[in-house]
Amino acid sequence: MADAGFVQRVQDVKKSNVLVVGAGGIGCELLKNLVLSGFSSIEVIDLDTIDVSNLNRQFLFRKEHVGKSKAFIAKESAEKLDPHVQIAAHHDSIMKPEYGLDFFKRFDIVMNALDNRSARSHVNRMCLAAKVPLIESGSAGYLGQVTPIFKGVTECYECQPQPAEKTYPGCTIRNTPSEPIHCIVWAKHLFNQLFGEADPDEDVSPDSTDPELRGEVSLEEMLKQNTDATGNVCRVSTRLWATQCGYDPQKLFNKLFGDDIRYLLQMEKLWSRRKPPTPLQWDNLPDTTACSSSDDSADSGMLDHRRWSLDQCRRAFSDSVGRLKARAVELSEGDHLVWDKDNDECMDFVTACANLRAHCFGIPQTSKFNVKAMAGNIIPAIATTNAIIAGIIVLQAFKLLQGKLEECRTSCKQVFLNKQPSSTKKLIIPAQLVGPNPKCYTCSSKSELYIALNTKQMTVGTFEDKVLKEQIRMAAPDVELDDGKGTIVISSEEGETDSNRAMHLASLGVTHGSRLRCDDFLQNFKVTVNIIHDENADGIAIEIAGDVSQLKPDNDVVDSNNHKDDESKGQRGFDDTSTDDLCIIENDDEEAMEIDRKNLKRKVSDDTEDVNVKRACVVID
Repeated sequence: MADAGFVQRVQDVKKSNVLVVGAGGIGCELLKNLVLSGFSSIEVIDLDTIDVSNLNRQFLFRKEHVGKSKAFIAKESAEKLDPHVQIAAHHDSIMKPEYGLDFFKRFDIVMNALDNRSARSHVNRMCLAAKVPLIESGSAGYLGQVTPIFKGVTECYECQPQPAEKTYPGCTIRNTPSEPIHCIVWAKHLFNQLFGEADPDEDVSPDSTDPELRGEVSLEEMLKQNTDATGNVCRVSTRLWATQCGYDPQKLFNKLFGDDIRYLLQMEKLWSRRKPPTPLQWDNLPDTTACSSSDDSADSGMLDHRRWSLDQCRRAFSDSVGRLKARAVELSEGDHLVWDKDNDECMDFVTACANLRAHCFGIPQTSKFNVKAMAGNIIPAIATTNAIIAGIIVLQAFKLLQGKLEECRTSCKQVFLNKQPSSTKKLIIPAQLVGPNPKCYTCSSKSELYIALNTKQMTVGTFEDKVLKEQIRMAAPDVELDDGKGTIVISSEEGETDSNRAMHLASLGVTHGSRLRCDDFLQNFKVTVNIIHDENADGIAIEIAGDVSQLKPDNDVVDSNNHKDDESKGQRGFDDTSTDDLCIIENDDEEAMEIDRKNLKRKVSDDTEDVNVKRACVVID
């Protein structure tokens, strides 16, 4: 006779309604596990389409599925495992307004199988608002983790600071690259300047505002020669110049790798302690030979693993510019190309440009294979890791369905998958869940942030796009100044505050000590932002922290307290041992890494003996 408890658990599984966000590496394994475990009501959502590179590990997909919706094909393939299962698929973004609070409240459990922080943060906030358990997960190579999250019981996805993302100073990218990655970033920026959505912050021209050039006489002479009657520097955008010359590959080549390099050479101060760059000319290239990227260890047939000669780079540059131009011409007005690591034309362009620039600066060449890995910030995905993580997700789901949610801190575990066995010879290590961080600006009852920026230089548009949406990850923010009058700074209603976007924050009364009440109706998320004016910051630089004691501008702020740098706490007063700070650095790239900080270690479960467990933030699937 079947155990009554077991029968009840089977019924709980069959009656439950679960949402899977993401149908990639982990998502495919997870859908298979859910169907085979008896879950009968499943919804899956994914905006992505299937690429050839997915086929080696996302086993629900086949060659004939390339280019089709991951969510729809995953649904079709999973239903073949059990014809009685009900799976609803959405080829869409989970961050759209139609997937609001009511949508999330329909589910008993939400399971994340995502690969980017913005979507993770959004789902985290929606589950907190809907009071629905969330099982967060991720994998990166051999590493993986699974974390159950429930409001008021465990810490949320944003309770602990994420690892700082790598960023590179603009003047290094534009003027003085010293590593292959600098040239690759420059090449990606160039792609956007020529064919994509141009961002002024990604300018690829020589940067005459480089701090190293202060007092440079030759530079001042150059600027005089390139100024108009009002004293403004005359500069034609890269795209406009390319359009004027018809995207002629030879003219583009000579400007980017010849004229711009010679312009840099006139900035003599830059080369007092560095080897100066060498310009290239289209019709007079030095002789170089293509070779293996690993000292001839690569198979000569694996062309992507071989470093190109300068002549090969020139030909790839010319061919890719022509093909990309043809694609761009076919687009509707206002549309643009999007760089894609899996598109040959995009990869040929970036590989050629990165290596040509690298040659100019005496930097080693990089194979197309390695350029793709760095440009796409790729950590090789391993099918076995995804399978293990997906299995652990389902085990945690069983536990959440069995008991009271308030007891999940003891019944559920945060589980880590390591690359090397621990001292107890275990690869899978469970750790006890931790309660909410009282200073978390997302899930605490008092949600406050302190942001240091230059209110005189930062515009409202930059504050909305770079701070609220990119860094705090709000979807549709409304911002009101707490000045007694309720001044509306930003409105999510289309067109209502468009006139404010070009205005500086200070012109709207946002100064040192101002409090901005930020509300995102879609996410049911509110946070109060306290402004710390930093006179020395530019119009983009920001620092964000969860406590004002962690955040002090470099120089005197405009108030009577005259806060000074606290050298004992490192740059900008951040305490390196604090667990409450949220230090955010602007960068588009995601990087999976472990946080090696003593305050982020978790108490290990009794069955793992005395093993140090580090919290890993893994974001690639």
